[in-house]
Amino acid sequence: MIHAKSGDDYFLQQIVATFTGTVHSVFKHALNIRSDGNDEIFTLATKAMDRAPNTLVIGLDTLDHLGIQQHDRVSVRHNQLLIEEKLIIAIPTASRWQCQLPIYPANCTRLKMNMIRVKQFIDLHGKGGGIKRNDSPVSEFEAETSRLLQQRTTLLYEEILNQRLDRFQAYAADLVGLGPGLTPSGDDFLVGLFAIIHLQNSPCSMYKPLCESVIKVIQPLTNEISFTTLKKAAYGQVRESICSFIHAILYGTEVESIEALRKVLAIGSSSGTDIALGLISGLEANIKLGG
Repeated sequence: MIHAKSGDDYFLQQIVATFTGTVHSVFKHALNIRSDGNDEIFTLATKAMDRAPNTLVIGLDTLDHLGIQQHDRVSVRHNQLLIEEKLIIAIPTASRWQCQLPIYPANCTRLKMNMIRVKQFIDLHGKGGGIKRNDSPVSEFEAETSRLLQQRTTLLYEEILNQRLDRFQAYAADLVGLGPGLTPSGDDFLVGLFAIIHLQNSPCSMYKPLCESVIKVIQPLTNEISFTTLKKAAYGQVRESICSFIHAILYGTEVESIEALRKVLAIGSSSGTDIALGLISGLEANIKLGG
């Protein structure tokens, strides 16, 4: 039996109820479950992963040795989450977690100072090939994808700056499913942008309802794992490392901002860089709109 270390509050509520499902996909550090009740995707993550929406962090270093396969049955019995008889997880040991985004400050002096160093760090250490242009694209397809990502993120940014609400949904939807990775680059950029829009007192907060409206039209445009992440972000729910970075860049020192940024950049392959650039885009829009 493996003990759960931490669980997203919503996921734990589902487990307390009669939860059943099937294994959707298995990776070294994450296992995704499709719920029978609402078709939603939930995740079991190893202790190397940070806390996140719809996620239960468990006391394992890897999932490689368990022999769990797609379509294995998942159920709950006696406060335990079971995957066939291959994995039994004790739920009562899990501490509850819920994303709490920080409040956008009235004084942006610290943010502006931290932004300079953070942008330099992303330029030097961010992964290219997604939102961040690769100086030497490996193919014409990659070069064209990069061009489209640049074009469409710029259009969305300008839409926010000009406060033209009518095209936000269309421009955001044009990014969904675009780019490399299990969670495509355009999706990851939107996760970062949506998080900033949902900060309390964010000058961009007028776009909150439009984030939610985007979700209603994009499900066919991307895969189920990425859609779940986008849906949560559209309601202001993102992983802990993203919350920590936002807090650090708003209120922390330059050193704290860079340390928090490193953890975001470590997400996935290029996903962390794409998320970070979405965060930066939203923060720059906030600074300009806030005066």
